[in-house]
Amino acid sequence: QLQASGGGLVHEGEILRLSCAASGRTFSRYAMGWFRQAPGKDREFIAAITWIGGTPYYTRSVKDRCTISRDSAKNTLCLQMNSLKPGDTAVYYCAEWTNGTTTLPPNSWGQGTQVTVSS
Repeated sequence: QLQASGGGLVHEGEILRLSCAASGRTFSRYAMGWFRQAPGKDREFIAAITWIGGTPYYTRSVKDRCTISRDSAKNTLCLQMNSLKPGDTAVYYCAEWTNGTTTLPPNSWGQGTQVTVSS
């Protein structure tokens, strides 16, 4: 089970920090990551990180503003996004891959947390 938190109303230019608490065993977990879905748009990939090695992957459009991290001991995933823009307004979802690759859709999704950026 994945539980995302940290969303809400933020102002343009501020920093966003999201967390995702994962419950359950981790032995099959390959990676975790973040997606977002803006109103009227498809869900898009933002970033992922391999659980064992901690290798991060970012979509090009946010790479310079995002940092993804994980705390294996706490079973927690985090995302920090700097210099927020109104275009970052979306529902943000955490996700988990257990099939050894992030090239396929995630195996599990969190419930999503709304982020609204005001100008």
